[in-house]
Amino acid sequence: MTYFLVAVLAVLCVLVVVSLVRGVIAFLKTTKIDLETGEGETATDMQLLQNKAMFARIKYQALAIVVVAIILLAAR
Repeated sequence: MTYFLVAVLAVLCVLVVVSLVRGVIAFLKTTKIDLETGEGETATDMQLLQNKAMFARIKYQALAIVVVAIILLAAR
């Protein structure tokens, strides 16, 4: 059981990093569009993508915390 939970935790950690990188890339693209056009209105699609990626990161982090709590309870 512990090995399975550790594997799940590793997958969740990878998902956290992937969603973080996707959010940062979307943020950088948004900033680039803003600098090139001078308008903040054209970047709404990238901002939505950034928000989705960051929400996914928070979701995966919460699941990772739950898995760590289960591992700690099982170790008792």
